[in-house]
Amino acid sequence: MTDLATILPIILYIFGIILMIVLIILGLKLLQMFDKMDRILDNIENKVNSLNGIFYVINKTTSSIDLISTKVVNSITNIVSRLFKRKNKEDDTNE
Repeated sequence: MTDLATILPIILYIFGIILMIVLIILGLKLLQMFDKMDRILDNIENKVNSLNGIFYVINKTTSSIDLISTKVVNSITNIVSRLFKRKNKEDDTNE
């Protein structure tokens, strides 16, 4: 029984030391992984920022096309409405 009382703490200390070594190694691997992830995120951010100019040009182009199409539609609508008003006035005067 006394042998077990002296051997058990030694075994627990050995397992504790092994666990600490494994945790330290895992912590270092985790730090390396975070460093790689940080570099990848920086690379992605740089690539996205390089596309901002293209998105700005596309936004300006679509806004210009929308403005032009709105003006054209309004002009056509005004012309058509004037034609119908004239026909209505001519019909009213003929009666």
